[in-house]
Amino acid sequence: MKSSIKAEVPFFKRTIVVFLCAAICCAFWGSSMPCIKGGYALFSIGSDNIPARILFAGVRFIIAGILTILSGSFGAKKFLIPIDKSSWIRVFVLCTFQTVLQYFFLYGGLAHTLGVKSAIIGATNVFASILVASLIFRQEKLTLRKIIGCLIGFCGVVILNLFGTGGILQTDLSFKFIGEGFLFLSAIAHGVAAALLKKFSKNNNPVMLSGWQFFFGGVIMATAGYSAGGRMIVADGMFFAAVSLLIYMALISTVAYSLWGILLKYNHVSKVVIFGFLNPVFGVIFSAVFLNEANRTGSVAIISLLLVCIGIIVVSKGKN
Repeated sequence: MKSSIKAEVPFFKRTIVVFLCAAICCAFWGSSMPCIKGGYALFSIGSDNIPARILFAGVRFIIAGILTILSGSFGAKKFLIPIDKSSWIRVFVLCTFQTVLQYFFLYGGLAHTLGVKSAIIGATNVFASILVASLIFRQEKLTLRKIIGCLIGFCGVVILNLFGTGGILQTDLSFKFIGEGFLFLSAIAHGVAAALLKKFSKNNNPVMLSGWQFFFGGVIMATAGYSAGGRMIVADGMFFAAVSLLIYMALISTVAYSLWGILLKYNHVSKVVIFGFLNPVFGVIFSAVFLNEANRTGSVAIISLLLVCIGIIVVSKGKN
């Protein structure tokens, strides 16, 4: 006689849990946008000082790595460290794509691309993640529903950036490899990292992978930035504020990426990364609240948010 009791769905595969956890991650990442702007001001980092920006990001990720390892170890009641050669290799491969390559191309691209175009191109990391997971790693099927959902969510991001600040008047169709090209490569690196994290999580704790890849990636970035002449100079009387902000930004990475890794472990990449379209929406909201950049809020932000949510629902609905 067959049992009438259905197998219980794992906690992190439940739709409501995925929605809430992914939204929390995106809210954290969205809050990092105004924090980064504030951090540049507190550490006297100019808009054209790429080495200092790389150093700043590296220090942030070093702290994030340490916090992730310590908090994960406390939760697991044992010190989280790669136990064999294959685990160390996974850490360094993930570190290469998630932290080093993604941010190398990101900062290089941002220095040679208009803000509106960079925000729109940055949103393509959702497409990149789904395409890499589907076509290269074969972790799931690429369906018409997923493509349509991504396009709807992407439209929300485009509307937010083109019409939220009159950005359409500032946008051109030019393409530079050391500019827009770098941003596309950053999106691809992000997509590969998402697929790798899902793959590696089958044999390793995703929090352990996140912590160590952050640490080593941060060391590489900080070393490169400092060697290139980058410096972080705290403004007079702002030491406590600067350090507090840096620690908070490290906590953003610790909480958000660790939780993101757990979601990827239990779900298809598309079901998780589609929430990435919420990042710029949260960024606009937090910028309006904390930086008084209210000119991008209102009806445009609401329309953008609705489109992003529709895209998420379309991708998440049904079997993946």
